[in-house]
Amino acid sequence: MQTNILWTGREYYSLENCILTTTDTGSEVSSVIIGMYLKKIYRVEYLITLNDKWEPLFSELKYQTDDRREVHRYHSDGRGNWSKDGTLIHEFIGCTDIDIPLTPLTNTLAINRTKLQIEENLEIKVLYMDILNHEIKPVRQRYTRLSQTTYKYENVPNDFEAILCVDELGLVVDYPDLFVRTARQESLFLTEHTENR
Repeated sequence: MQTNILWTGREYYSLENCILTTTDTGSEVSSVIIGMYLKKIYRVEYLITLNDKWEPLFSELKYQTDDRREVHRYHSDGRGNWSKDGTLIHEFIGCTDIDIPLTPLTNTLAINRTKLQIEENLEIKVLYMDILNHEIKPVRQRYTRLSQTTYKYENVPNDFEAILCVDELGLVVDYPDLFVRTARQESLFLTEHTENR
């Protein structure tokens, strides 16, 4: 199944077209974000592949402004061990999930992987990819499931929190002050899975 989503960014003044392709063996996310931040127009493309447990296996992030271009590619064994160009990155060991602040999609990874019950919470270590501030680092976050469709998200230590509203697929519908979903469509069309990255 393929799910095509549009999100509008409130704080980052952005529009994202995200395509989530799901099969029996896992999922692939392909997305493009355009927007403006601190008076600079930016374009971001990211690709994430996941196994059937929603554990990230590969992440590619391309970012461009008028004066800077970056590409970041990381591989994972699905157990929180990340490598770049075949070299293990010790700083990222234990990062079970990815967080790209420019998109609410990466919240879905943690939500679907952890499968929390209502009133259950879990602290996780995350590979945080804040490319607008040129930071890629490990951080800790906490998710608490409040109901079938709402989660409390917190940074640890708690300097930020939000109540996320999601749909039945774990995709964010409303992220107060940051993102709102403006469209969602489903189809049976599947993109060809990219292999041997």
